[in-house]
Amino acid sequence: MPELAYLTATIYGHVQGVYYRAFTSRVAKSLGLRGYVRNLPKENAVEVHAEGDKEKLEELLRQLEIGPPESLVEKIDVSWSSFTGQFSNFEVRF
Repeated sequence: MPELAYLTATIYGHVQGVYYRAFTSRVAKSLGLRGYVRNLPKENAVEVHAEGDKEKLEELLRQLEIGPPESLVEKIDVSWSSFTGQFSNFEVRF
């Protein structure tokens, strides 16, 4: 049985205006994860809240390090917590 977890990641760098949120949403949905992605308005950063199978979340994190072609990821702050079951899908929040 898969281990379920909750991932919070803040991605810093050239990640706004380069389709980073759309990229994240597409990858998360393809992995069967639930949660959301949004820009952080006061920083050049994107925040991801996702939950599901921990192995799939780790794959999402690997993809977030790469990002879409126009992005440049400088660093990612990551925290893990217990699965909550609060999300029904994965969405881009504005």
